Amino acid sequence: MNLKFFVIAGITLAVVFPLSAGPKKKVATRGMLEKMEAVPCGAKQRGLSGLGTVWASAGITHVNSDEKLCPQYLLRTDDMDYHIRPTDLKHPVVLPIGHEAEYKIKNDKMFLKIPDGDHKTRTYQVVAMEPVNPDTAAQNTSTKPADKP
Repeated sequence: MNLKFFVIAGITLAVVFPLSAGPKKKVATRGMLEKMEAVPCGAKQRGLSGLGTVWASAGITHVNSDEKLCPQYLLRTDDMDYHIRPTDLKHPVVLPIGHEAEYKIKNDKMFLKIPDGDHKTRTYQVVAMEPVNPDTAAQNTSTKPADKP
């Protein structure tokens, strides 16, 4: 009798509280990597220009400066275009263009992961954001015909 009670109580609890009623897993936001550009992001300087005016007065002002280029990616989602740059500029990883990416945004940082790739989450800086479809209502109000007096 005691065993039947526990079996019936267990089945009742399993029906009332299903196992799938736990916390739902949050679906990651996805976007498509459209293109990569090399954009200027600073200048490398070598030489003796930073040694001060003592060396400059002696005529030692050799500077070998090159413009530093950084990769900048366009990540396109359903409603926004994100222009992002890697935060690790010494060892930037080249992302596969035309592949889907999962991302999260916190402040001005984007945490990006390529599901088809190595599954590592990397940090990128959001440089610019643009809406994909501009508001067409603003265009429609400007094309109204003028009333004739």
